[in-house]
Amino acid sequence: MPRKHDKIVFKEYNPNQLIMPIDPEAFIPQTHLVRAIDKIVDKIDISTIIEKYKGGGTSSYHPLMLLKVLIYAYIQGIYSSRKIAKALQENITFMWLSKLQTPDFRTINRFRKEIIGDCIEEIFAEVIELLVKLGYVNFEYYYLDGTKIEANANKYTFVWAKSTRTYKRKLREKVKNILDEIERINEEEDRTLGELDVNLEADYDSQELEQKVEELSQKLAEASFGSKRKERRVKKLVKTLQNDCILRLKKYESYEQILSGRNSFSKTDHDATFMRMKDDHMKNGMLKPGYNVQIGTQNRFVIGFSIHQSPTDTVCLKEHLELVEKITGHMPKNVIADSGYGSEENYLHLKKCGINSYIKYNTFDLEQTRKFKKDKFNSRNWEYIASEDVYICPAGKKVKYLYPRIDVNERGFVSWEKIYQCEEVCNGCEYRDKCYRGKRWKKRFRIRPRLEKLKNEVRERLLSEEGKEIYSRRKIEVETVFGLIKNNKGFRRFLLRGLKGVKLEWGLVCIAYNIERLAKIIIEGWGKIASQPSCFLLHSSILTFNAIKWLILVIKNYCFWTAPSIEY
Repeated sequence: MPRKHDKIVFKEYNPNQLIMPIDPEAFIPQTHLVRAIDKIVDKIDISTIIEKYKGGGTSSYHPLMLLKVLIYAYIQGIYSSRKIAKALQENITFMWLSKLQTPDFRTINRFRKEIIGDCIEEIFAEVIELLVKLGYVNFEYYYLDGTKIEANANKYTFVWAKSTRTYKRKLREKVKNILDEIERINEEEDRTLGELDVNLEADYDSQELEQKVEELSQKLAEASFGSKRKERRVKKLVKTLQNDCILRLKKYESYEQILSGRNSFSKTDHDATFMRMKDDHMKNGMLKPGYNVQIGTQNRFVIGFSIHQSPTDTVCLKEHLELVEKITGHMPKNVIADSGYGSEENYLHLKKCGINSYIKYNTFDLEQTRKFKKDKFNSRNWEYIASEDVYICPAGKKVKYLYPRIDVNERGFVSWEKIYQCEEVCNGCEYRDKCYRGKRWKKRFRIRPRLEKLKNEVRERLLSEEGKEIYSRRKIEVETVFGLIKNNKGFRRFLLRGLKGVKLEWGLVCIAYNIERLAKIIIEGWGKIASQPSCFLLHSSILTFNAIKWLILVIKNYCFWTAPSIEY
């Protein structure tokens, strides 16, 4: 039975009482994430950032402090400069990290865009070198994948390359019709405007058309027409050229310049291309402006990244690896990726670079099925006689080499294929309906010898025990990183615009992710060591294997827990 007359007691609360300590140091636990991040960032060489400062004027906030704040904000999923500035005034971990300094959102935004915007790759390279020195990454295995992230642009601000070409063609036809009518009226008026020198077969650009309209305007001002109606008509046509056609032609030319071979762009962010996103809430396949983000991971650390305007992963591999080597100075020894990267061009490039490719091609999984292997009507399963360069079909007929064919893609890569055709007419064959459904009388198919050779090498590598083990880690390597960044951190849309801004923002995301993962590993190691008995140095037998490993790591890399010694 509860007692009825117990005295109610509250902890003392006096809003006017001065509370000690005032220093936020006392409120941050020694194993808090922010302390590890503080020590890690202290060891990053920021000389490239300091070079961006011009000097003069009042004192600036220290770039090391601003860099720590930015990285920690991105770790916490705070990407807006206004929200970061608010956290510096309200969040105790931010206050401890900045030592109670409170730069406003303009200062944070200027530092992000103007100071580290041009050197984000150098900062990322410094983080990677730190990971290499600690032994967490060595570029032995490089797990590559891409994802599409929305740009900071409205989905209805599209400009399509095909529509631009169509509108421009129709506009030029309109210009030709107008010039033709002006020429006809000029002839009817006994060359009142003189010789116009109009070439109706030429496709005038905006500059040439502007010069032609100026000439017409001058001649029109000096001319005297016999018919006022025709004079008004010519003036109206010239005005249409001046106020409509020239302006629209300039617009279409600027669109073509912005497109630069792409199929679309956004009027808000000209560098963004319209792509199909995985997050399709309306289930209608809507295209949205975005960027194709490629990353490479090892040990779940991001060791390479690049931003692309093409929605296809296949065309990104070569450029991505070149950027990784340029930024980090390392080239991976083994590249692991899904079938989206499997192409003759990519296989050949990796082979020339001395890189082992663990990249599936589009029919790899299908080839491993029992149905595919037992399908005798599939030309891939037919007997091949190398001495005669012929295939034997299920009916026992020879399928002979017919002629070669050269194929050149939009990037200039040349591949050649061999066309094979059955030596006899297939119409009377008993297997006609099962083997060949084409309209030709004889079955015909093509083989790319170089691609088949490369696929055989990749197939042998992937089906080996080592290859199976390596490829099986892909889904827990790069897929995990994308899941943490997009779902856990909520980074699904860029805030900055343009390729430069997007590269800066994604670079900060990757740097923050790497530093957070490294900090958690080190904090976990310290926790394991701290949990051992106080006499563990004298009785090593009671140490677990992981505790010994973390102890060696921390002693070897004491820099994370000692005062910084960087000189500026």
